[in-house]
Amino acid sequence: MFRTGPPILTAIMLRKFCSAVILLWLAFGLVACGGFLPKSSDNRHNQPLPSATVSGLRAMGSTPGEAMVVRIFKQEKTLEVWKKTSAGQYKMFKTYEICAFSGVLGPKVKEGDRQSPEGFYTITPGLMNPKSSYYLAFNTGFPNKFDRVHGRTGSDLMVHGDCSSRGCYAMTDDGIAEIYALARETFKGGNKSFQLQIFPFKMTAANLAKEASNQHLSFWKDIKEGYDLFELTKAPPAWDVCEKQYIFNASGTGALDPMGPCPATAQAPGMAEKLAAEEQAFTKAVESEADRVARLAREEAALKERTAAISGVIGSIGNMFGAGGKDADVVPVITGKPAPVPMPRLAR
Repeated sequence: MFRTGPPILTAIMLRKFCSAVILLWLAFGLVACGGFLPKSSDNRHNQPLPSATVSGLRAMGSTPGEAMVVRIFKQEKTLEVWKKTSAGQYKMFKTYEICAFSGVLGPKVKEGDRQSPEGFYTITPGLMNPKSSYYLAFNTGFPNKFDRVHGRTGSDLMVHGDCSSRGCYAMTDDGIAEIYALARETFKGGNKSFQLQIFPFKMTAANLAKEASNQHLSFWKDIKEGYDLFELTKAPPAWDVCEKQYIFNASGTGALDPMGPCPATAQAPGMAEKLAAEEQAFTKAVESEADRVARLAREEAALKERTAAISGVIGSIGNMFGAGGKDADVVPVITGKPAPVPMPRLAR
């Protein structure tokens, strides 16, 4: 007959086992936003697009099945959905507020750093998560080719609902429901993927100049070229990686060696002029930012001088009225005894 241990020991062992399971669950749960509570009893991932959304797409010359691009801006906490129109170019359809993202400006580097990724990603149907415990979600595809060649690590970096983030971009449930449905309809329209572009902020020369001393500046200037191409052509640039950096609209076919030499690029009309103008604007903006910082430093120093001068004048006035002088440091003696009753005045 199989014998169990004493009841007390069995209870202790059970508690230890349960604690270990909980700790393991938390360890995996803190990695990112993958979720462990699938909800298979609902049909939220198949919610139809609202009629107002379909009408809005039609009004801009698009349809739910047309191609799309998603852009994320950390500092502005916005997610943009762009849709391809009958004219062939993309127009911004709608902007959604990002409820929360993790970390600070800058790319994700390693598992557990609680940073949200930045860069260019390709979203396929396999990255959609209809049973996310965060309402609905799609995986960013991090780490991509660029991230891997730089040794960056991380997993389950999502765009999801529930307004809670551990390295992800969290939307409201209503927001992710519409974004998810737009992506679903894009795939149903025959598009094999859509492009996700993630930036620290709107990639203007002025914004970059404010971060001129940031360690990520070279990376940001690298992805800025893709940002500028989209702004100029209103079409998502083809991206790849070579020489450990992003390259956009590379000539030729086939995947590039991420550490190999970069080929020539197919320059869009007007792009060379735009890049030159942007670089010139960046240089001027850096100079203006340096002037602004120097001016603020001078104003701060002047304020300190004025404060010191005013303090000196107040001290001098105090001395004039006895606040200073030889008796300024005299401390009265307190004995704790009651003061003597004064004698009556003598009659005159």
